[in-house]
Amino acid sequence: MYPVNPELMDYLEKNHRLTNIRFYYDDLLRFSDYMPVHDKEGKDTLWLNVYYPEFEHAEIEANLNKIYTLLHSDGDVDVLPFLKVDSIHFCTFGNSKPFRIRVRNILNDNYTNFYIKKADASRIYGLELEEILSPNRINFLLYKDTLIEEHILGIPGDVFIEKHLDQCSPQEKAQIAKEFVKFNERCLIGLLGDMRSYNYVVIPAHDFDQVVYRIRPIDFDQQCYEGNLKIYLPQYFKENKKMVEMVYDRLKPNSIEQYRKEVRSAIAKRASTDGRLPHLLEIMKRDEISKPEHVEELKAGLHKLTYSIQFKKCESMGEILETGLNFVIRNYNNSNVR
Repeated sequence: MYPVNPELMDYLEKNHRLTNIRFYYDDLLRFSDYMPVHDKEGKDTLWLNVYYPEFEHAEIEANLNKIYTLLHSDGDVDVLPFLKVDSIHFCTFGNSKPFRIRVRNILNDNYTNFYIKKADASRIYGLELEEILSPNRINFLLYKDTLIEEHILGIPGDVFIEKHLDQCSPQEKAQIAKEFVKFNERCLIGLLGDMRSYNYVVIPAHDFDQVVYRIRPIDFDQQCYEGNLKIYLPQYFKENKKMVEMVYDRLKPNSIEQYRKEVRSAIAKRASTDGRLPHLLEIMKRDEISKPEHVEELKAGLHKLTYSIQFKKCESMGEILETGLNFVIRNYNNSNVR
């Protein structure tokens, strides 16, 4: 866990990511009892359903409902009488040990989840980079050392692989394989690590007479941290083995390379046009979000991969990321000139 430095805090304030809700992650740690949460098949999910003393529950629920309105309706208090906190779940593993809050609208019984976590600079950089460099949008807020994140809809990758992948048609499998290639490339360029199957979701969307699938990350704890280059390539995780096999079974090598080029082109365009990126990278370059030995290992690995001498000059994870993005942009511009 790396603290949020004043420069990053100023960036977040400038981009409307801060809130003054005056509610802390530690407030949710005051639960007095809990029960394990099981899935529909009776398996332990490693989440706990937590309970609070009656005199504290009302105050906690009121604050959580206010946070919901900040995330989804710019703090509109008119909806507060219709909101109820159905459950508060605590995750017992992982770096951020999040709380998952489920808020229900009593008028229509629709519910929405969001998460409250300890603020970590690495994770915040990951969220911002996902917003800037990917086709996805991320909604989150920060109050001092408390991070509030919206829930990302989708089927967890491990669940999709186990229960849904085999039921997909050959055409759908080819489309999923294409998306996995693109996802793999985005993770490498953005230096987002540890994308095992349970750290991303698969999102099916109906488009006329077909189902189109998208893959997006949901866990950003390993942003620009690890030194091993393979950590930034989802293809190397055993949990993704079936996805990788499907890529080689369904796609030809020239198609794989074409999809990788499409991702690099899209990222180059976004990186060249989004005014937030230079400011964020300047802060990252001066911030310590990894160990020195990881920086040395990663820049050596990227130099070996790209033959770019610029990586050897890097002294921080922020500089490595900037150098990698510049490498992608430069190659994109050169290909357009030709």
